[in-house]
Amino acid sequence: MKTPNWIKGLVLACAAAMAAPGAQAEPLRVFAAASLQGPLDAVAATWDGPVVISYGGSGAMARQISQGAPADAVILANADWSDWLLDRGIGTAPPRPLLSNGLVVVGPAGALPLPDVSADALLARLDGGRLAMGQHMSVPAGIYARAWLGEIGAWDTLQPHLAETENVRAALALVARGEVPLGIVYASDAVASSEVTVLFDVPTDAHPAILYPGLALTPEGAAFLDHVAAQIDRFVAAGFRAP
Repeated sequence: MKTPNWIKGLVLACAAAMAAPGAQAEPLRVFAAASLQGPLDAVAATWDGPVVISYGGSGAMARQISQGAPADAVILANADWSDWLLDRGIGTAPPRPLLSNGLVVVGPAGALPLPDVSADALLARLDGGRLAMGQHMSVPAGIYARAWLGEIGAWDTLQPHLAETENVRAALALVARGEVPLGIVYASDAVASSEVTVLFDVPTDAHPAILYPGLALTPEGAAFLDHVAAQIDRFVAAGFRAP
């Protein structure tokens, strides 16, 4: 018996409807340093397909990836962590430097500039409060901040007065909310917030160069890093620097 055409059409329509969800593209999964949030979101919005970005501290993300967290690409704020992943056989090619940054000392909006950044001057400005910065053993911004404080002979004095955070944006938030009088963050973080004031620009030769290496974990991730590299101007406008 011949099947009526309307039944054939109904079967085909149902099959198409059932197949549609499975036909959707899998989202690209990217891990990225917290300081990249904002411009990286804008770049991801121009990618041809869905992108899911997980932001956090570079050290924590590197360890998560080493333990099997699924990702197509990772952009960290410290070359040591990307090299650490590569040494464990993670990555399709050597890391590529995508961006650079600088360090600044910030205070709540309206705070007066710091004419002196000696240990005594910083301690006086804290006035019993704490200095916010990323964790100095694992968060890149904290690692760079410690290097600078050591360079000016202030580390031993200030270490007992630190408020160390799991990522640099958390340190920025402490200053923005007025919970601490000072913080050391990236220059791009200060640009991103109207609730903080830059009190001092840390000389770039007073700490190791701040680089953001991108590490591809899949071919799709490598293509996304190419996409990011082609839009460096978006990051420069947000306070970052070309590598």
